[in-house]
Amino acid sequence: MPEAARKKSEIPSITQRIDTLDWKGAAESLSERGYAVTAPMLSPAECAALVALYGDESNFRSQVVMERYRFGIGDYKYFANPLPEIVAELRTSAYPHLAKVANHWAETLGEDTPRYPRDHAAFLKLCHEAGQTKPTPLMLHYEAGGYNCLHQDLYGEVSFPLQMVFLLGQQGRDWEGGEFILVEQQPRAQSRPQVVLADCGQAILFTTRYRPVKGSRGYYRVNLRHGVSRVHRGTRYTLGIIFHDAK
Repeated sequence: MPEAARKKSEIPSITQRIDTLDWKGAAESLSERGYAVTAPMLSPAECAALVALYGDESNFRSQVVMERYRFGIGDYKYFANPLPEIVAELRTSAYPHLAKVANHWAETLGEDTPRYPRDHAAFLKLCHEAGQTKPTPLMLHYEAGGYNCLHQDLYGEVSFPLQMVFLLGQQGRDWEGGEFILVEQQPRAQSRPQVVLADCGQAILFTTRYRPVKGSRGYYRVNLRHGVSRVHRGTRYTLGIIFHDAK
């Protein structure tokens, strides 16, 4: 076998990389803080290849310019089906691990909704039966001055309570500012902001809508929204993986 082919065959697949993450630690962090940061999952070359997709409109079904809707300053594009192989594998491989967390949260909160299926294809079938058939993985792009207002990514009656975002560059090298922000709102309390830092190729796992918190009368929902602070210099690209589809 040629040396280059041998080295390529030794690189773990996306699924292998995801399966070897510390999912127990991630689940604990998600429950305690509403987020977790993984070990690096994407190589610099893979991050660069994803960034290169942004200029080819054939990869995407739609583009949103944030200023038009007062969402912030910047733009993002939703991938079209079929998803790029790496995006599809990230989505389908991470889902079963996060479904365990989602089902535990649903049980903790006493929700009557059906349990989340272990297989992502089965979950997408639920989305499609509800009329949510458009893929939601997306690429986000910010230049200097760009930011993203606090929001939640909910696209219909069916949603998955967790999602992830990959940094495709390095803060401090490719851009300054542009921190990922989570704001938690507990009942009858002031909002609590959190700045979540990650390196190129790492994923930030976070709650789409709320997390369960134990109180004196049992568990209750704590609402979270996420956004991006202002970019001061450079260009910031990220890949967002949302597990439910949209209408």
